[in-house]
Amino acid sequence: MRDDADPAAAEAADQAGAALAPLTVRDEEGNLSDDFRSRVEEAISARDVDALKALASDLHEADMGDLIEELDADERRRLIEMLGPAFDFTALTELDETVRLSILRSLSPVTVARGMRDLDSDDAVYILEDLDEDEMAAVLEHLPAPERVALQRSLDYPEESAGRRMQTEFIAVPPFWTVGRTIDYMRETADLPDTFYEVFIVDPAYRLVGSVPLDRLLRTRRPILMSAVKAEQAKVVKASEDQEDVARMFERYNLVSAPVVDDAGRLVGVMTIDDVVDVIQEEADEDLRALGGVRSDEELSDTVAFTARSRLPWLVVNLGTAFVSASIISLFEGTIEKMVALAILMPIVASMGGNAGTQTMTVAVRALATKELSSHNARRIVLREVLVGLVNGTTLACLLGLIAGFWFANVHLGVVISSALILNMVAAGLFGILIPIVISKLKLDPAVASGVFVTMVTDTVGFFAFLGLATWWFAT
Repeated sequence: MRDDADPAAAEAADQAGAALAPLTVRDEEGNLSDDFRSRVEEAISARDVDALKALASDLHEADMGDLIEELDADERRRLIEMLGPAFDFTALTELDETVRLSILRSLSPVTVARGMRDLDSDDAVYILEDLDEDEMAAVLEHLPAPERVALQRSLDYPEESAGRRMQTEFIAVPPFWTVGRTIDYMRETADLPDTFYEVFIVDPAYRLVGSVPLDRLLRTRRPILMSAVKAEQAKVVKASEDQEDVARMFERYNLVSAPVVDDAGRLVGVMTIDDVVDVIQEEADEDLRALGGVRSDEELSDTVAFTARSRLPWLVVNLGTAFVSASIISLFEGTIEKMVALAILMPIVASMGGNAGTQTMTVAVRALATKELSSHNARRIVLREVLVGLVNGTTLACLLGLIAGFWFANVHLGVVISSALILNMVAAGLFGILIPIVISKLKLDPAVASGVFVTMVTDTVGFFAFLGLATWWFAT
């Protein structure tokens, strides 16, 4: 290096090199890098459209979704407006519902409609379905008639149905076409689905006749008729079918795609594996939230007021069931006054039963959701859970009895709490599975209601068994 090198020139060169260095979007932990996010925020603040496009126009939809959620509300709107046609509205499918609705309502219906035109129909429906009817109508009226009709038809199906999830872009040909003509059609037609796995064959009334997987199509000679190479469509989805049932069918038969038909058997769309993965994740999230007494639509982006209001009802129910347990304790007030050790030990019995009941309930709720638990095997499963409760209860009772006996130097107390724990563990296994089954029979969601009642039963049985046995044992 030359000693007389200009420091200012060297600094300028270093800055230019830094500007040319590749910018990492995500750090080693998989989160958006602070440097990338700050550069985007600087470009938005400076209204530098070129810099913002260079940074964000080629982002994957998942990366764009994470970026949007980390920006402030005003920055989100300006990001979309500054990117203009370069912004991929598919990124909105990656957002929490609250954030997505906020963005859609901050943009003009014309802007939203323009973004919808480049999306697959299933993604467009997913984005629009949470808007109010007036807001949805305002967006739809700015779409071309064919696209508007297709989206409206999907939106008319019930929520959480295959009709809402299906993609209306697919390839369907008549049975008298040859393989060669079908391949030429796909090569020459610009408006094809971005991703597809099979070509459907339909009759003049658009009723599904069969399908030809792409691998079979490409292995067949060109002169062969499509009707001769078609496979019988064994798995067909009805548009009105519940999306959870469709996801279960995909899982059971290892499907990649399946045609969707209306009540008349006409082909109206296709379900693909990427849509089913989203359904599985949503249903699992919904069950997980419900087990904790949380609404299925609660998101981390929700306001404090909304979150508190959505959680309050089940907490009120839980408060009521807690009074039931407290009333059991009050029945043995005199016994507790004579032996303080009972007040110290009785939460252990209730807590152990509550944990065991929650374990059984979680397994039962999941088995009901996946249809693994039914009337055919219910008796065997109930007996199994009762025996599990008995085995675990006996094991833990021996340990707890020894600890309590040595702690309070009272062998009799150890016997009493051991017996109470066994009874409560058996009750936890029994009611942990019976309560979800009964709630399911009543056509209610067992994931939502089971937890409160299982806790009430294990607390009540635990307190009553321990204090009742203690009252009887020490009174004789």
